[in-house]
Amino acid sequence: MTSPRPLIRPFTGLRPRSEYATAVAAPPYDVLSSEEARERAAGKPYSFLHISKAEIDLPPDVDHYAPAVYAKSAENLKKLIDAGILFRDAKPCYYAYRLIMGEHTQTGLIAAASVADYDSNRIRKHEFTRPDKEDDRVRQIEALNAQTGPVLLAHPDSDEAERLVAAATTGTPIADITAEDGIRHTVWLIDDETAIVRISAVIDAMPNLYIADGHHRSAAASRVAAARRGKGAPDSAEYFLSVIFPARQMRILDYNRVVRDLNGLSPDAFLKAVAERYTVTPADRPVHPERTGVCGMYLAGRWYHLAVRPELVPVADPVRRLDVSMLSEQILGPILGIADLRRDTRIDFVGGIRGLGELERRVNSGEMAVAFAMHPTQLSELMSVADAGEVMPPKSTWFEPKLADGLVSHVLD
Repeated sequence: MTSPRPLIRPFTGLRPRSEYATAVAAPPYDVLSSEEARERAAGKPYSFLHISKAEIDLPPDVDHYAPAVYAKSAENLKKLIDAGILFRDAKPCYYAYRLIMGEHTQTGLIAAASVADYDSNRIRKHEFTRPDKEDDRVRQIEALNAQTGPVLLAHPDSDEAERLVAAATTGTPIADITAEDGIRHTVWLIDDETAIVRISAVIDAMPNLYIADGHHRSAAASRVAAARRGKGAPDSAEYFLSVIFPARQMRILDYNRVVRDLNGLSPDAFLKAVAERYTVTPADRPVHPERTGVCGMYLAGRWYHLAVRPELVPVADPVRRLDVSMLSEQILGPILGIADLRRDTRIDFVGGIRGLGELERRVNSGEMAVAFAMHPTQLSELMSVADAGEVMPPKSTWFEPKLADGLVSHVLD
């Protein structure tokens, strides 16, 4: 069901002047601890971390959810605006955004996405949210009167949408930076009226968009919109900041698992139990799973190639057939006794960006007893889960490269 509002629309972005883009851009607020952010922002007064993680400018023992943190965030944003570091575009625009990480490139559209379509599930979800994290984002939006952390969205394959956005990347960018992690972020302004109208029409014709990352930010935007509705406020709160990439360009890395103990089993007994559910083959090198249904296991200094027995794959269920679900159902739960991935302290998760060497290190150190290298969840699998109205298991997807905060923000006025 579509809403009376368009699925996306242009907006007057708040952004750094081109010469300050490198000084302003920062990693997403939720990928750094406060200590890491404090260190990263040291000596960098224009870093967006002073806005997205304003606790770094307060005493170290401050409660990160204290009113003083949100007030400091608003104060820091105002300073950058007053100093002319950040400014508003004169008219509503779209923005093309290209990410380059090594040999991987993806080019998407920065746009304001419809809260009504989020509420109706046209913009589809695949995760549960936590009330405390939603509350944090609501307070941040209200304190700033702006959305500063974009929601990562995927759109179904569309040659025309890709062509229209790519056409905007031939001119001079308004921001072109290479971050400390080596990822290149380039942004172009799309202010041509004909291009804006055409892009809007092509995206609005799509049946659905899909949240890849940013469930708490989008849920918070919905709550802010609901609170402001009917009070004479501008309708900008009916939209939320998003970056929309073609699904086929996006990359999900593996999200691996490490477990502290073998639930009382010896390594041999554990291997025997696993072999009842997976075909187990010793490997002479780290195992990068080559397909769905396969995972690598590092145990007692040795790698193993695991292939789930075909009769155990629940083909008709988009959630249970995920590799991470099958690992939980076949090994983590029945053999290792781990039923709650969110709360059980015996399990931890390692993003694929760290490599399989990190799995070996954590097991070899004695911190963990066994590690599992997962085949990356495919975006088509995520979309199938969202289409079914289901949710992914915890820690199912690790998107890379990450978006930057601060390059374009959405002011609610």
